[in-house]
Amino acid sequence: MDRQIENVEAGRGTKNDTKNDMKNGGEQSGRSGHLMCRTPLWGAAGFLSCAYFAWLSFARVTHSEYDWPHDLWTAATYIIWILLLGAMAIDTRCLRERLFFGLLVLNFVVGCALTLWHNASSASVRTARIGTGVLWALAALASLTTLQGASDSRGNRV
Repeated sequence: MDRQIENVEAGRGTKNDTKNDMKNGGEQSGRSGHLMCRTPLWGAAGFLSCAYFAWLSFARVTHSEYDWPHDLWTAATYIIWILLLGAMAIDTRCLRERLFFGLLVLNFVVGCALTLWHNASSASVRTARIGTGVLWALAALASLTTLQGASDSRGNRV
């Protein structure tokens, strides 16, 4: 009989579960603290996207394409992405995801800085393109670490 009650309480959560969750990092029941690790699709999509942007950055360097947009709309877009990715990095409690989002934030900060730097030399833009290519490649690798997945909120695996 006690085992049946435990199973029912485990399925719906109790006040004690909520209190324990609040003590263990402030998470509420049902929220794992993982954004990407919930499903391998997000890690694969992150890898493919970042790998494409890394390839694009290095392709521009090999073709000596050092143009960089300097309009206000591009700067505004970078700022919005920085805020969004920064919020996602803060919202997650997973170190792998924080690393991934942190690399993206750093990459977008470099892009925004180059957008606002109107008289950047070709050498500076070339260096930035190589640097952002490396950051995209590192972010692609970091996204692969999220493919392992996360455990449920009961703590089997993190």
